[in-house]
Amino acid sequence: MRLRWPRLTCAVATIALFALLAACSPHRNEPVVLHFWAMGREGEVVKELLPAFERAHPGIRVDIQQSPWLSAQEKLLTAFAGDVTPDLCQLGNTWVPQFAALGALVPLDARVAASRRIERSDYFDGIWESNRIGSTLYGVPWYVDTRLLFYRKDLLAAAGFAKPPQTWAEWNQMLAALKLRAPDRFGVLLPINEFEPLLVLALQQNEELLRDGGRYGNFRSVEFRRTLTYYLDMFRNKWAPALSNTQISNVWDEFGRGYFSFYISGPWNIGEFKRRLPAGLQQSWTTAPMPGPNGPGASVAGGSSLVVFKASKHQQEAWQLIEYLSQPEVQRRFFELTGNLPPRRSGWDGTALASDVHAAAFRDQLERAKSPPKVPEWQRIATEMRLVTESLVAGEVTVDQAVTELDARADRILEKRRWMLQREGAK
Repeated sequence: MRLRWPRLTCAVATIALFALLAACSPHRNEPVVLHFWAMGREGEVVKELLPAFERAHPGIRVDIQQSPWLSAQEKLLTAFAGDVTPDLCQLGNTWVPQFAALGALVPLDARVAASRRIERSDYFDGIWESNRIGSTLYGVPWYVDTRLLFYRKDLLAAAGFAKPPQTWAEWNQMLAALKLRAPDRFGVLLPINEFEPLLVLALQQNEELLRDGGRYGNFRSVEFRRTLTYYLDMFRNKWAPALSNTQISNVWDEFGRGYFSFYISGPWNIGEFKRRLPAGLQQSWTTAPMPGPNGPGASVAGGSSLVVFKASKHQQEAWQLIEYLSQPEVQRRFFELTGNLPPRRSGWDGTALASDVHAAAFRDQLERAKSPPKVPEWQRIATEMRLVTESLVAGEVTVDQAVTELDARADRILEKRRWMLQREGAK
């Protein structure tokens, strides 16, 4: 009997060990929980798209965390510093360079190349390229945004023009005619507290806004001077009021009463003008692509993309969700829920977009969308561009002084970038 006790003890211990290991191991039937951070209304609406994904992927459950846009960037930076980033996230296109520079994002080229659901050729080129830093892709476009002309076609017709402008020279002719016909009104609203209208015009030039790989400002270039002069002339000629958007009652009322005839804005305002303008004016306005220096011009490539964080333990599952949200039929449903424009050409088929006369100009403009400079510091530089331009419009500086000051401010902001690139080159 004394010989059997050790065997019995050993057997009990073995059983207890297996029980302990089983208790400590994750249950095989427990789903993977994906943590997905999304911003604004998109974070609320995307929840309606997830049941179908979870049914198709019973081993995955998606936990959505919604953040307001104003605090989202700071929240993501804090999460990165604390190593608590989500598995995947909605990221504004202009934020991609910042998080790519931090080394926070998973490169996606290989996954796209192997995917049967994401077709690079189906995406608008400028939007896709806004997610590529150097030769590496870090995001897949989720929805797109660009800016173009909203205009009063009835006022334009009364001034003698049947079509919107296609060149800067044609636009000048129309603005001059509108001013001559109604001296107390303006041809275009260019709010001086917004940098976007000037950025759109600047992106129509061939020269980059930053030079030497984003190391220095390039605002003293011939083409940016040309852009800035063209922009300033709109105020000098009294074609645009030197006002911020807080100095008018609201854009829709002033547009409706003909205070201005042209306005550069994005797709969200299609719905706003339809809701806010009286029924009698609904046939009096429409949209048109941006005119350029010598023909139809480019505009900014904006919107949001989907990215995967390197710290994620579920990168494959996160990619499966990106593939699902990128399907044209899912993008169409997302458009119906949010009004956000699909980044894939096929995503426009079979939706209200295909027959919407106001959306047609956006479809055209997206073929000529260009990304702003893809450096983490761009938003700070854009703010300085707005501040210097305000001084220019106010007559406090000349064009020469403005471009010199812009380069000086950009160079100061990019000083750390130059130092880091120099260190990398020395390795």
